[in-house]
Amino acid sequence: MTDQPFVPADFTVPRALDAEGFRLEPLGERHNEADHAAWTGSVAHIRAAPGFGDGTWPPAGGMDLDRNLADLRRHAADFEGRRGFTYSVLAVPGDAVVGCVYICPDRERPGAAEASSWVRADRAELDAPLHRAVSDWLATTWPFAEVTYAPR
Repeated sequence: MTDQPFVPADFTVPRALDAEGFRLEPLGERHNEADHAAWTGSVAHIRAAPGFGDGTWPPAGGMDLDRNLADLRRHAADFEGRRGFTYSVLAVPGDAVVGCVYICPDRERPGAAEASSWVRADRAELDAPLHRAVSDWLATTWPFAEVTYAPR
Protein backbone atom coordinates (compact mmCIF):
# COMPACT_ATOMS: atom_id res chain seq x y z
CA MET A 1 0.00 0.00 0.00
CA THR A 2 1.18 3.51 -0.74
CA ASP A 3 0.86 6.65 1.39
CA GLN A 4 -0.67 8.46 -1.58
CA PRO A 5 -4.42 8.66 -2.12
CA PHE A 6 -5.59 6.02 -4.55
CA VAL A 7 -8.55 7.94 -5.98
CA PRO A 8 -8.94 11.58 -7.05
CA ALA A 9 -9.80 14.11 -4.34
CA ASP A 10 -13.13 14.92 -6.01
CA PHE A 11 -14.25 11.26 -6.14
CA THR A 12 -16.88 10.32 -3.57
CA VAL A 13 -15.91 6.90 -2.27
CA PRO A 14 -18.97 4.63 -2.07
CA ARG A 15 -19.95 3.69 1.48
CA ALA A 16 -22.07 0.72 0.41
CA LEU A 17 -23.07 -1.65 -2.35
CA ASP A 18 -26.45 -3.36 -2.08
CA ALA A 19 -27.02 -6.54 -4.06
CA GLU A 20 -29.25 -9.60 -3.99
CA GLY A 21 -28.33 -11.60 -0.87
CA PHE A 22 -25.57 -9.33 0.44
CA ARG A 23 -24.38 -5.79 0.96
CA LEU A 24 -20.96 -4.22 1.30
CA GLU A 25 -19.96 -1.67 3.91
CA PRO A 26 -16.52 -0.40 4.93
CA LEU A 27 -14.70 -2.90 7.15
CA GLY A 28 -14.39 -1.53 10.64
CA GLU A 29 -13.86 -2.32 14.30
CA ARG A 30 -17.51 -3.27 14.80
CA HIS A 31 -16.92 -6.27 12.51
CA ASN A 32 -14.03 -7.71 14.55
CA GLU A 33 -15.61 -10.78 16.11
CA ALA A 34 -17.79 -11.63 13.10
CA ASP A 35 -14.92 -11.06 10.64
CA HIS A 36 -12.59 -13.21 12.74
CA ALA A 37 -15.15 -16.01 12.92
CA ALA A 38 -15.82 -15.77 9.17
CA TRP A 39 -12.26 -16.25 8.02
CA THR A 40 -11.01 -18.59 10.76
CA GLY A 41 -13.79 -21.02 9.90
CA SER A 42 -12.93 -20.95 6.18
CA VAL A 43 -9.13 -20.83 5.86
CA ALA A 44 -8.79 -23.62 3.28
CA HIS A 45 -11.75 -22.30 1.29
CA ILE A 46 -10.31 -18.76 1.19
CA ARG A 47 -6.84 -19.96 0.23
CA ALA A 48 -8.41 -21.84 -2.69
CA ALA A 49 -10.33 -18.76 -3.89
CA PRO A 50 -9.14 -17.06 -7.09
CA GLY A 51 -6.77 -14.23 -6.21
CA PHE A 52 -5.51 -15.78 -2.95
CA GLY A 53 -3.08 -18.28 -4.44
CA ASP A 54 0.03 -16.79 -2.84
CA GLY A 55 -0.80 -18.50 0.45
CA THR A 56 -0.33 -15.46 2.69
CA TRP A 57 -3.99 -14.93 3.60
CA PRO A 58 -5.39 -16.10 5.85
CA PRO A 59 -2.24 -16.42 7.96
CA ALA A 60 -1.17 -20.03 8.50
CA GLY A 61 -0.89 -19.56 12.26
CA GLY A 62 -4.13 -17.61 12.49
CA MET A 63 -4.38 -14.56 14.72
CA ASP A 64 -6.16 -13.69 17.90
CA LEU A 65 -8.97 -11.14 18.16
CA ASP A 66 -6.61 -8.35 19.22
CA ARG A 67 -4.40 -8.83 16.18
CA ASN A 68 -7.47 -9.10 13.95
CA LEU A 69 -8.73 -5.82 15.41
CA ALA A 70 -5.39 -4.15 14.63
CA ASP A 71 -5.69 -5.45 11.05
CA LEU A 72 -9.23 -4.05 10.76
CA ARG A 73 -8.04 -0.69 12.11
CA ARG A 74 -5.27 -0.63 9.48
CA HIS A 75 -7.80 -1.32 6.72
CA ALA A 76 -10.11 1.40 8.10
CA ALA A 77 -7.24 3.91 8.21
CA ASP A 78 -6.37 3.08 4.58
CA PHE A 79 -10.03 3.59 3.66
CA GLU A 80 -10.23 6.97 5.39
CA GLY A 81 -6.86 7.97 3.89
CA ARG A 82 -8.18 6.92 0.44
CA ARG A 83 -5.20 4.56 -0.01
CA GLY A 84 -7.19 1.32 -0.32
CA PHE A 85 -10.74 0.19 0.26
CA THR A 86 -11.78 -2.90 2.20
CA TYR A 87 -15.43 -3.82 2.58
CA SER A 88 -17.16 -6.40 4.75
CA VAL A 89 -19.63 -8.56 2.86
CA LEU A 90 -22.75 -8.79 5.02
CA ALA A 91 -25.59 -11.25 4.55
CA VAL A 92 -29.01 -9.90 3.60
CA PRO A 93 -31.30 -10.41 5.34
CA GLY A 94 -29.38 -9.93 8.57
CA ASP A 95 -25.87 -8.61 8.87
CA ALA A 96 -23.63 -11.63 9.45
CA VAL A 97 -20.14 -11.17 7.99
CA VAL A 98 -19.89 -13.64 5.11
CA GLY A 99 -16.82 -12.30 3.31
CA CYS A 100 -14.59 -9.42 2.37
CA VAL A 101 -13.72 -7.32 -0.69
CA TYR A 102 -10.38 -5.55 -1.15
CA ILE A 103 -9.77 -2.76 -3.68
CA CYS A 104 -6.10 -1.78 -3.77
CA PRO A 105 -3.72 0.12 -6.04
CA ASP A 106 -2.02 -2.01 -8.67
CA ARG A 107 1.69 -1.93 -7.82
CA GLU A 108 2.74 -2.21 -11.46
CA ARG A 109 0.25 0.08 -13.21
CA PRO A 110 -0.46 3.59 -11.87
CA GLY A 111 -4.15 4.43 -11.98
CA ALA A 112 -5.16 0.77 -12.09
CA ALA A 113 -6.73 -1.27 -9.32
CA GLU A 114 -6.51 -4.82 -8.04
CA ALA A 115 -9.64 -6.30 -6.51
CA SER A 116 -10.02 -9.53 -4.59
CA SER A 117 -12.77 -11.10 -2.54
CA TRP A 118 -13.57 -14.10 -0.44
CA VAL A 119 -16.68 -15.59 1.10
CA ARG A 120 -17.10 -18.07 3.95
CA ALA A 121 -17.11 -21.73 2.97
CA ASP A 122 -20.73 -22.10 4.10
CA ARG A 123 -21.72 -19.19 1.82
CA ALA A 124 -19.75 -20.31 -1.25
CA GLU A 125 -22.83 -19.78 -3.43
CA LEU A 126 -22.27 -16.01 -3.04
CA ASP A 127 -18.82 -16.06 -4.63
CA ALA A 128 -19.91 -15.68 -8.28
CA PRO A 129 -22.73 -13.16 -7.57
CA LEU A 130 -20.32 -11.13 -5.43
CA HIS A 131 -17.74 -11.15 -8.22
CA ARG A 132 -20.32 -10.01 -10.79
CA ALA A 133 -21.72 -7.25 -8.57
CA VAL A 134 -18.28 -5.92 -7.59
CA SER A 135 -17.01 -6.11 -11.19
CA ASP A 136 -20.00 -4.10 -12.43
CA TRP A 137 -19.64 -1.63 -9.55
CA LEU A 138 -15.95 -1.08 -10.25
CA ALA A 139 -16.66 -0.55 -13.95
CA THR A 140 -19.56 1.87 -13.50
CA THR A 141 -18.91 3.75 -10.24
CA TRP A 142 -15.19 3.84 -9.58
CA PRO A 143 -12.62 5.99 -11.47
CA PHE A 144 -10.15 3.26 -12.45
CA ALA A 145 -8.89 2.92 -16.01
CA GLU A 146 -8.21 -0.78 -15.43
CA VAL A 147 -9.08 -3.35 -12.78
CA THR A 148 -7.57 -6.79 -12.24
CA TYR A 149 -9.98 -9.16 -10.46
CA ALA A 150 -9.46 -12.92 -10.73
CA PRO A 151 -12.39 -14.40 -12.67
CA ARG A 152 -14.85 -16.86 -11.18
